[in-house]
Amino acid sequence: MEFIHQFKKKIFSIQNDQDFESAALEAFHFQAVANPIYASYLKYLGVSPNNIHKITDIPFMPIEFFKTQKVLCENIDEEIIFRSSGTTGSVRSQHYVSDLNHYKKITTSFFQSIYGSLENIHILALLPSYLERKDASLICMVSDFMELSADKSDFYLDDLQKLANKLQEIQQSGEKAILFGVTFALLDFAEKFPSDYSNITIMETGGMKGRRKEITREEVHQQLKKAFNSDLIHSEYGMTELLSQGYSLGDEQFFTPPWMRIYFREINDPFALSTSKRGGINVIDLGNIESCCFIETKDIGAPGKDFNHFYVLGRFDNTDIRGCNLMVQ
Repeated sequence: MEFIHQFKKKIFSIQNDQDFESAALEAFHFQAVANPIYASYLKYLGVSPNNIHKITDIPFMPIEFFKTQKVLCENIDEEIIFRSSGTTGSVRSQHYVSDLNHYKKITTSFFQSIYGSLENIHILALLPSYLERKDASLICMVSDFMELSADKSDFYLDDLQKLANKLQEIQQSGEKAILFGVTFALLDFAEKFPSDYSNITIMETGGMKGRRKEITREEVHQQLKKAFNSDLIHSEYGMTELLSQGYSLGDEQFFTPPWMRIYFREINDPFALSTSKRGGINVIDLGNIESCCFIETKDIGAPGKDFNHFYVLGRFDNTDIRGCNLMVQ
């Protein structure tokens, strides 16, 4: 479809608020017709797409729809299905992705805009709960990073000693490396193999999955800083239902690519949006043009220093335990 093809290229040229709002409204009016699940939701709400003229009027689709519905625009076939981690017996979200190369371009371009060319970085990954599954978007992303990265990149499952040896080797060489780690695995590794990894960027991806007592992200980062002699612990904000990610470089503020923006809904009024007050996190991910760009998550957040920065404070009560963002501050 020509619109989708052109829109995918357009998001990489977004430079300001006006560009973003224009693209977001284009995406809304397209998906309000082309995505049958989103169209049905709008009809249920009594919302006419013709009456939507600004971003704050756009209804965001509850993220739970990904558990029971195939959220994909019409006349499009999926290339891959990403599934959430969930817990035993829980219903997992499914994200039908029709263009894996588009996903890779989104993840790679933003990551390299922050950390530099992957050719010069060793990517190491301690993601046991994800590595055991082949349908995790995080594994797909990190695998792609490894293909583009320096030759010492690898996944580590149970052999923590091997990981410790590799990190010490890179630490001593002074080469650039990033260790992606699910939270509970990083804490396990920190307890068993504390060492000076001050030259290594530690990237915490969230996730306790019932493996440990829930503690705040700040507490997690303090433990990791002490164990690894690191000044900063970086974080990734992503989820199965999105194509794009946010990153924190150690100050607890996440920031987003130009085609992704965070809004906050009132706790007691999900249709009242704000960019200046804490509340439920709503995400506009314009990379998700073939699925749904407007997602109402179960995370709670607060605004950061500008429109592209935000804090994750925790999750709403009585929501499913999932593989990311379980820590409350």
